[in-house]
Amino acid sequence: MSQEKLQGLVYIVTEKSPQSQLFADYLHQHTGCTVSIHPPRGTLPTATSDKLLILIDSDHIWIDALPEWQDKLPEPLAKTPLAAFNIRDMDHALEALSCAQLKGVFYRNESLEVICKGIHALLEGELWMSRDLMARLILFYRKYQSNAFRPACGLTNREMEIISLLSSGSSNQQIADKLFVSEHTVKSHLYNIFRKINVHNRIQALNWIHQNLGPILPNIETARSLQRHRQC
Repeated sequence: MSQEKLQGLVYIVTEKSPQSQLFADYLHQHTGCTVSIHPPRGTLPTATSDKLLILIDSDHIWIDALPEWQDKLPEPLAKTPLAAFNIRDMDHALEALSCAQLKGVFYRNESLEVICKGIHALLEGELWMSRDLMARLILFYRKYQSNAFRPACGLTNREMEIISLLSSGSSNQQIADKLFVSEHTVKSHLYNIFRKINVHNRIQALNWIHQNLGPILPNIETARSLQRHRQC
């Protein structure tokens, strides 16, 4: 490999095994980063490095568990770039992007060399996704721009905003922070939304979004980042 080695940190969130240790050792040897393995149910150590990446093994953290897992990250790690590996295909990737604010996606059949290249890019603040996936997200973002927050089933513009943030995996508190309202206000909006679209919980709401507002909505912030990345 020809990439310059980096003095960064990589946390691999997976179960520890001989195979995962070999993977970590390879990444260390070929990226120069300090690489450590952390179980999905453990607490990640905080770090002061400005070059830190969290790699999530999708075989050990199910997609629908990503929002809750992300919410439990220590505050110093809340803005750390996340990437998922062992992603099966594009549909699986879109589902993951709908649940978490991922900066990178590595498919199951990705070579180790490509993963190392992607780690370099992610630690430098770039995005790392396949061309097909990037094109799909940019297409979604353009469609989203032209139809942003369109009324549906009597939903107000504010309720459509909340639905969009809900689809990106944001917690009630994160939605409140982004919209500059209280968490109590968000809960009231969600109660009204669930009543209008005739669902009883977040999972049913996400299914409704998928069925009525097109494919599973990728994370809006990720899509915007992709758009900016392509324009650079």
